[in-house]
This record gives sequence, structure tokens and C-alpha cells, in this order.
Amino acid sequence: MPRKSKPGKYKLKTHKATSKRFRLTGSGILVRTKGGKSHLRRRTSPRTKALFTEMIPVQGEGLIRRIKRLAPYMGKH
Repeated sequence: MPRKSKPGKYKLKTHKATSKRFRLTGSGILVRTKGGKSHLRRRTSPRTKALFTEMIPVQGEGLIRRIKRLAPYMGKH
């Protein structure tokens, strides 16, 4: 017996790399982490390593629009 199709819109798939790299704050600001945190950090100064931990707000309307399109359910749950 065939399944009944549900009326309504399609579910969109989240781009997983985008959802791992970006976060939405409680006030709705899109933030990102810095790259270069994983390896080859022996010659890096401790101050620079400490600066890697902070989140940076994403600049540019077009970039924000693209990220929200790639991760449509970010910040919903």
C-alpha cells in the first residue's frame, strides 16, 4: 500500500560544514570561529593562541544571506 504524501513545503537539508563553523547568538548576530587553531602552532605566541578562542561577528550582508540559506534551521531550536 503506497504512503500518503504530506501536504506542505519540502524540508531543506542543512549544509553540515556551515552549521559547524557558524553560530547564531541570542541577539541574532551571526558569529564565526577563527581558522588555524588545530595544528602547527608551536611557533605562535601565547597571546595569539588566546585570541583564537574568541568568536568574530560575520561582516557583509551577502555573506550572512548565503550562510542563512545554507543552514536554514540555525538558531531555531
